[in-house]
Formats: sequence, structure tokens, C-alpha cells
Amino acid sequence: MSKDDMELARLAQRCIVEALDRSKAVTITLSSESSDLPPVELPPAALKLIGQLLGLMSEGKPITLMPSKQELTTVEAANFLNVSRPFVIKEIEEGRIPHRMVGTHRRIPFDGLLEYAKEMQASRETALEELSQLSADLDLDY
Repeated sequence: MSKDDMELARLAQRCIVEALDRSKAVTITLSSESSDLPPVELPPAALKLIGQLLGLMSEGKPITLMPSKQELTTVEAANFLNVSRPFVIKEIEEGRIPHRMVGTHRRIPFDGLLEYAKEMQASRETALEELSQLSADLDLDY
């Protein structure tokens, strides 16, 4: 994404956020200067989501939209977690990642995978804090 695109996304997000802050409407109508396009009504929640996406775009962050009920293959889950497929299978077999079988194939619910990823991150942070405390207790200068 170019810097111009990022700046345009930032400005668009600001406009949407300001419009949402000022509006108490049940729907918001978008219109075009072109006469061949009819006005479109959107719920404010849709504009809020678009605003959040524009905010991420303005920061140059990658974005993936996925339905919360989406199921992933073990390969997709491994890519999402940035680990190997055998690691994902081991975690499934040890009951740490929820799944269901579709024939001989494993399907992992996306919301379950997100929960697992959060738990992994929390575990890493705890281990890092313990290591830091141990280093301080031993008076090691790193």
C-alpha cells in the first residue's frame, strides 16, 4: 500500500468517525455525485467496521476479513499461527486446539483458533516476565 493510499484511508476514517459521532440515526445514507447510482442506506455498525478497516489500512497493517464461524484446515491454521502443520496436529491431538472431523480431515473453528492464539501469547508473556524477574533476582545485567 502506498503512502498516498495510507493517507487517503486516514482521512476517510476521520470523516466516517466524525459522521458517526454526530449521528444518532438508525441508518446512514451514502450518495454519489453520479446521477446513475442510487443512494445506499447502511447501518452505523457497517460504517464503524469500515472505519476500523480504514484505520488499519492507514497504519499499513495487513487485513484479513473472515467470518467468525469460519473453519480452517490444519494448513491454514498453521499459516495463521505461523507454526508448522505437524505442530498444529500435535496441539489438536493433545486437546489444546478445538476441531471436528470431516471424513478424515480436521476442521478448526476460527474463533477457537483465535482463543488458542491468545492463550499462547499470554503464556509467552508470563514466561518472559518470569525470565526477566529471575534475571533481576540473579543480578544479571542483560
